[in-house]
Amino acid sequence: MRLSKNLIYFFGALGGLLFGYDTGVIAGAQIFIQQEFQLNEAEIGFVVSCILIGAVVGAVLISPLSDRYGRKKMVILTAFIFLVGALGSALSPDVSFLIISRIFLGIAVGGASALVPMYLAELAPANQRGSLSSLNQLMIMIGMLLAYIANYVWRESPIGWELMLGFAAVPALILFIGGILLPESPRYLVKVGKRADAEKILLNIRTKSEAEAEILEIEEQSHQEKGRLKDVFSKWVRPAVVAAFGLAVLQQWMGCNTIFYYAPRILMSGGTDATSAIRTQIILGIFYVIVTAVAVSLMDRFDRRKVLMVGALAMGLSFFALSAAFHFEGNKEGFHLFTFIFLATYISSFCATWGPVMWVMIGEIFPLKIRGLAVGIASLVNWVANWTVSVSFPTLEATIGDVTLFISFGIICIAAVFFVKRFVFETRGYTLEEIEEALANDETKKLNDRKESSVARAI
Repeated sequence: MRLSKNLIYFFGALGGLLFGYDTGVIAGAQIFIQQEFQLNEAEIGFVVSCILIGAVVGAVLISPLSDRYGRKKMVILTAFIFLVGALGSALSPDVSFLIISRIFLGIAVGGASALVPMYLAELAPANQRGSLSSLNQLMIMIGMLLAYIANYVWRESPIGWELMLGFAAVPALILFIGGILLPESPRYLVKVGKRADAEKILLNIRTKSEAEAEILEIEEQSHQEKGRLKDVFSKWVRPAVVAAFGLAVLQQWMGCNTIFYYAPRILMSGGTDATSAIRTQIILGIFYVIVTAVAVSLMDRFDRRKVLMVGALAMGLSFFALSAAFHFEGNKEGFHLFTFIFLATYISSFCATWGPVMWVMIGEIFPLKIRGLAVGIASLVNWVANWTVSVSFPTLEATIGDVTLFISFGIICIAAVFFVKRFVFETRGYTLEEIEEALANDETKKLNDRKESSVARAI
């Protein structure tokens, strides 16, 4: 069975939905898990963040394995792990089994975080690569919204958190079936000597002239030795490594997942009850999806660097405003409204900028021969940064308070503006092969200068 172009992109991005659901569902489920198992702040912080331990393993293993066995096989494997992990979490008889199940589930989350953007980037044409690759982020936001709805629907069920966690098995099964039908990445096929198969796939998603030209361009870059770890850190790849790893760390240290994982907790710290906090998060979730959908549609109209700098500035200002609201308002009337507004402005800024753009750039910034390995390492860096923030948030909130914590996140956001300006080079509108050529010739800064002519050529 041959999938249409749109279905290929849909199933290719479906791993993002599972990524979003499995990381987002704990936001509401943790309230009931903490009550049932009588966990303290450090313990519930570990239950929330333990999925990230598995994500580190998944990022290290699955993306590099895609260089050896192909992107398609790893999509299928990831779907299977999602399925088993979701069912294991739902059937957990105690907190130890729950932690083990969520660590196992995290392997799929980490694998999907690297694999999906890379797969979509390798199938997308240059002038649509940003929008199509960022479908992953849209699916993550849709997954999170579904998780928040599940939190609300099953909040009063005697097996509520079990149903919340177990529902992820449904999209996992869909992804498993869809993964069997997905085509392999043409760039991977060319790399392993299957040119005819690659051309056949490209003819299904490009015009004949575009497919032939792209095959020739891919072939020029593919006649290289298989990349090794030392190649990732070689001098000519260093600009990509600095940019990608820096973006991966900053995306997390700017506090995004403290909001995604702990929004109900933040709202409850201001006096909101659990049901209202979960209901409010659904409203925020709808807002996430709308903003991300708009960002996806506009992804290839604006330079990635400028979008990242504007987004970081807006996120920093939102955190400063949120800290001011906590400092001056406390439990006063209107506090909940201000909290909601500033949470919404922060998340809308993230969803429109750093959410999709970071993952798009991770998937397109590295040379072909080390792309799977390098993307895996960048994802590993991202998940380690994610874990450090997520596991420490409940304890830090209890010790230094929300005001100081939010100010700290705001300062990191402002620092990110300067990092992007100094170390990140433009990728919008360039083919993956053009980006690789610029790295090889030590001309990444020129990608910023000759932007317009390249975009025009790609369109």
